[in-house]
Amino acid sequence: MTLEIAERAARAAQARARELGTPITVSVVDEAGRLVLCARGDGTHFLTPDTSRGKAVAAAAFRRPTKEWAQTAHEHALFWNSLASLVPGEIMPSTGGAPILLEGRLIGAIGCGGGSGEQDHQCAMAGAAAV
Repeated sequence: MTLEIAERAARAAQARARELGTPITVSVVDEAGRLVLCARGDGTHFLTPDTSRGKAVAAAAFRRPTKEWAQTAHEHALFWNSLASLVPGEIMPSTGGAPILLEGRLIGAIGCGGGSGEQDHQCAMAGAAAV
């Protein structure tokens, strides 16, 4: 994951947020979950940098959009609750994260926060698709 790719993904996610009429914060991480870029949207809550990063880390770790995991989190509550003690403050299985693939290989992930879960998901997917 390069800064240039992260910026491209963030711009696409923010463009989708403007279309949806919602402010978002975008975080992009590399394949190991290390932060590459965080862009806090005007008018977003002060926690959105943390939540968007947690969504990005979850998408990178599990190589799937977090929307899929959020839907099963209730069914596998013991697993998701255990993650909090293993990697405190790192992973958030909440809608709004998407893996970023380049030529079929995972290079990182993007997480969005500030809108509704569905808006965050759409923005993350737009960011991932821009790569």
